[in-house]
Amino acid sequence: MNLNPASSQLDMARNVHDLGSVNKLREAIASGDDEVLQEAAQQFEAIFVQMMFKSMRKAQEAIADEDSPFNSEQVKFYRDMHDQQLAADLSSGGGIGLAELIVQQLGQQDKNFTPASVIRNDGNIASLNHSQRAQVKLTQDRVLDSNTMGTATSFKAPMFNDQHSFVEALYPHAKEAADILGTDPKAIIAQAAVETGWGKFVIHDAQGNSSHNLFGIKANRAWDGKQAVVDTLEFEGGVPKKHKAAFRAYESIKEAVHDYVDFIRSQPRYKQAVENSADTQSYFSELQQAGYATDPHYADKIMAVLKSEAINGFMP
Repeated sequence: MNLNPASSQLDMARNVHDLGSVNKLREAIASGDDEVLQEAAQQFEAIFVQMMFKSMRKAQEAIADEDSPFNSEQVKFYRDMHDQQLAADLSSGGGIGLAELIVQQLGQQDKNFTPASVIRNDGNIASLNHSQRAQVKLTQDRVLDSNTMGTATSFKAPMFNDQHSFVEALYPHAKEAADILGTDPKAIIAQAAVETGWGKFVIHDAQGNSSHNLFGIKANRAWDGKQAVVDTLEFEGGVPKKHKAAFRAYESIKEAVHDYVDFIRSQPRYKQAVENSADTQSYFSELQQAGYATDPHYADKIMAVLKSEAINGFMP
């Protein structure tokens, strides 16, 4: 790369604090011009070095003597000009190596560096979110797979033949619960569908007896009934992780639904949810905010199921 040192240095001195140089990196990559990429990378390094100088100066000012003649506004003005020129000189003379790394990474000429097309997404946040959701779903599917539950005391297995039988079995009990809570019975069925994968992953004890736990309610200290220990999926910082936990076990679906109602109404933290039960979106959002589930998309998943044909097409 035969750059004109004087011209390049003057350009960087002029643009060392111009964040528009970042866009030149993008243009250089698109054009495939190694010379343009080299200069843009040096300008980007100059910006970075200048920011470091600025941060160090700020730290120094915190302990500086305000009455010192070396701490006047005039001295600061010329000092900043010196820092800008110094940043340009460092970058044009090899600098701290950042420009070289940028060229190697984005130029894709060195097999030891990962191609830019692999690590960059041009700010496509939707793509990032989609990738994250796909990874979460993959992890969730693996955790919920009954074949991975062999080390737990209990396991998860289907309790219903299909979605239709799931809705049909829950509806009369969900209707009673909805009348008490003041919400839509379909909303309660949708929540149970999300919690158990439409009844495909209901907790069973070691002997194969169903716990009828359709709402993922854990066996806390206040619970003195039967319980089943099983692997479960919890989200920590948005990342799904597998844990063992004890869940309540019931004798029937009716008992499970009634306990769900009692659980929601008896917990002070769910007060806002109960008060907004007439609005299903608010109800589930408040449940999520109060910590009913650690899944950051819990309410959205329930609302998606609630609006699906699987719920509305089967309802009596």
